[in-house]
Amino acid sequence: MKSYCELDKESLKEVLKVLEVRYKDYCSRNLSLDMTRGKPSPKQLEMAEVMPSMLEKGDFKSKSGADCRNYGMPFGIDEMRELFGSILGVSEAQVIIGNNSSLSLMYDCLMRSLVFGEIESKKPWSQIENRKWICPVPGYDRHFLVTETLGFELIPVPLNEDGPDMDMIEDLVKNDASILGMWAMPLYSNPDGYIYSEKVCRRLASMETKAPDFRILWDNAYVVHHLYDDKQGSLPDILALAKEYNHANRVYEFASTSKISFAGAGISCIAANENNLVHTKDILKVQSIGPNKIDQLMHAKYLPNLDAVKEVMKKQADILRPKFEKTLEILDMEFQDTGIAKWNKPLGGYFVSIYVYNGTAKETVKLAKEAGVALTPAGATYPYGIDPFDSNIRIAPSFPCLEDIEIAVSVLAVCAKLAAVRKLLEE
Repeated sequence: MKSYCELDKESLKEVLKVLEVRYKDYCSRNLSLDMTRGKPSPKQLEMAEVMPSMLEKGDFKSKSGADCRNYGMPFGIDEMRELFGSILGVSEAQVIIGNNSSLSLMYDCLMRSLVFGEIESKKPWSQIENRKWICPVPGYDRHFLVTETLGFELIPVPLNEDGPDMDMIEDLVKNDASILGMWAMPLYSNPDGYIYSEKVCRRLASMETKAPDFRILWDNAYVVHHLYDDKQGSLPDILALAKEYNHANRVYEFASTSKISFAGAGISCIAANENNLVHTKDILKVQSIGPNKIDQLMHAKYLPNLDAVKEVMKKQADILRPKFEKTLEILDMEFQDTGIAKWNKPLGGYFVSIYVYNGTAKETVKLAKEAGVALTPAGATYPYGIDPFDSNIRIAPSFPCLEDIEIAVSVLAVCAKLAAVRKLLEE
């Protein structure tokens, strides 16, 4: 069968008729399906419901003997620092524990830089005019919104299957002192599910930058979120690499249990080298007397070690994997031989990213909404919401049930094909 791009106008019109019948059928069903955000499903959240019962009456002390009901321990209880150290492959001494949102830790990290500067800074970042931030694309919309809100000009850099375009990044940062940092989601990136190669990680750690206080915010959100036992992505220790290349202060690393336990009541962490930790702790001591240590203690009992985390995540994968496989199965079936869409098959994380025919992503999302299926807005995976190709759509299959996923992805496919055929006919 010829691809849509190879069909003549009469053939395209015949395809259009079939697609319009299917689309009208979906519109008549009064659907109300939501695939906008990568939220854990109720089944995943139910797994952690045992946590509160693990705190027996009067048992509120950490292993160091500290009372978790009281003030103190501003950087987290030892158990959780040890756990995140083992998850990230770093020393517990490199870890600070926060509340449920790693995004809040990233925001605060940038705010400290804006107000106080970094160790090497000559002045606070807020005093640097036309400050810029590198954003691998497509990427996480909330990352981009944070730096946009804080006054950075966002510089998009293409994200390849092995990580961001390093030739472009190295060229940018070596010549421009106003580029102060970059975002990175190195394992199962949002939305493509790509994994940074060791070569890319080494180039990020070793590259020379015009700004002496250049920082990488390394969001390792999906470090244990594998879909398969026998096919798991991994990363080198970026903090160790930065130190190896004499840029020890370059990286702040983040992670959380938001998609391991409760998304609304999890634990987050920041990991960094010694100098950055001292810099951070000096300010945190003023900001807060301490995070929620009762929550930390519950997590320490539910997840006492890395083996416990792996066991929980294996069960999570059993819930998620069929949803991802169903999504990919429908995409394969619907777009077979059409030549108008492509996508990656991720080994972990929370998203599937599809690239539809150039110039049709917004129309596809609009058509899907009119048929009762809510998708992430087209362009959300790019700075300022502007996808230069109007092509990328992020699919979030984690929350809906399998039956809803089958319908929603089928609707998406029909809408994408409908938009593509109409555009081809216009051209």
